[in-house]
Amino acid sequence: MTILRTEYPRPQFQRKNWINLNGEWEFDYDDSNLGRTEKWYKDHSFSKRIHVPFSYQSALSGIGDTTFHDLVWYKRTFLLQTERTSRYILHFGAVDYEAWVWINGELAGYHQGGHSSFHFDITHLVKSGSNSLVVQANDSSTALDQPRGKQYWKEQSESIFYTRTTGIWQSVWLEELPETSLSNVYFTPDIDEKQIKIDYQIDSLKEDHQLDIVISFKGTTIIKDTVGLLSQKGSRQYSLTHAATEFENWLWSPEHPNLFDVTLTLRHHNQMIDEVQSYFGMRKISVHNGEVHLNNKPYYMRLVLDQGYFPDGVLTAPSEEDLIQDIKLTKQLGFNGARKHQKVEDPLYYYWADRLGLLVWGEMANSYTFNEVAVERISKEWQEVIARDYNHPCIVAWVPINESLGVPNLLTSSKQRHHSLTMYYLTKSLDQTRLVMSNDGWSTQNRIYARSMTMRPLRND
Repeated sequence: MTILRTEYPRPQFQRKNWINLNGEWEFDYDDSNLGRTEKWYKDHSFSKRIHVPFSYQSALSGIGDTTFHDLVWYKRTFLLQTERTSRYILHFGAVDYEAWVWINGELAGYHQGGHSSFHFDITHLVKSGSNSLVVQANDSSTALDQPRGKQYWKEQSESIFYTRTTGIWQSVWLEELPETSLSNVYFTPDIDEKQIKIDYQIDSLKEDHQLDIVISFKGTTIIKDTVGLLSQKGSRQYSLTHAATEFENWLWSPEHPNLFDVTLTLRHHNQMIDEVQSYFGMRKISVHNGEVHLNNKPYYMRLVLDQGYFPDGVLTAPSEEDLIQDIKLTKQLGFNGARKHQKVEDPLYYYWADRLGLLVWGEMANSYTFNEVAVERISKEWQEVIARDYNHPCIVAWVPINESLGVPNLLTSSKQRHHSLTMYYLTKSLDQTRLVMSNDGWSTQNRIYARSMTMRPLRND
């Protein structure tokens, strides 16, 4: 079976040394919930084959079954030539909704949340030679307090609701890292001061490590800096006045999607041990007297409502080229942006929106009922989404709650009103660089509420 999704899955934080684990996996339903009792994670042969990263409901998975199967299992092997000084990090782009992961029969970790990425350090579980990777996914087809977006709770799609996605639906990959490595980096642009702030984090930092930061624009090196690392977390701020002076177009916009390339090199005793390629865009989104401004100038956003579903892949694009084509067609039709409706998109979509120049409203997949469980689930997962996608200049607005989904009784329920405002302020506490809509309204009553409560803080910010 040909592997369809071969591209690097996280282009905002790209390394050379990685193993693509997409492709054919063993697979089975577990409708009787026997897998744990019978220890399918140990030594079990599965009867079906599935093409990861496509969910079993999609045609591209090789199965194409839209009936209810809430518990599913995956299995594959991978080869390693392990080194004592290496760490092995197993990444999942997204698994809907709960995932348990075993390596060689031992539990590596658990994750809840169908739209956010996660990873596990499996160094202590792998060995040289063949290794077994088993995943159990649980996705309740009818749970309305689970963030699900447009995934329908009936077996057949109808009206505005679509086929569900169960289990793995974004890429799976493995990285080999040194014991000390870069964990993450966040870029915060300030076009008024012509500065970029870089926050970084290092895993397992020891003495005599340094971080080299090189920033370039259109092939010209702008910044070279070496940071002597004294703690695992740090921050640097750089003036980009030179770039602003030398280049007429240096800000990011749909018309001029300019990006600064960044190389971060971690060294020990001056020897390179880890290197990451990244980038950022210098742009500002703001509201003045009720008018949206991009880079301090009035800007009219012409956005298409993009559901992000594909005929053969459901939530998963068949290829990177399909994501590129979606963005190009959006622009050719005269739009300068897209609201990704009730879906947290594949990072590759945001990457190409950054590169090609498309505004994006980043939206959470909401639940359909309101209770304490729904509040806990969306609050936790939304924070993971913001952390993953913070660096994309294309994202100019966050929409944690949309069209009163999950909060259907805003006018009569103080709990739901407080939840809506809490999601707004939670988002603002994590990201001060973007617009935030707590709820854009849907029914007449909720639209009245949204105007009175949501738009007021938006104008102030």
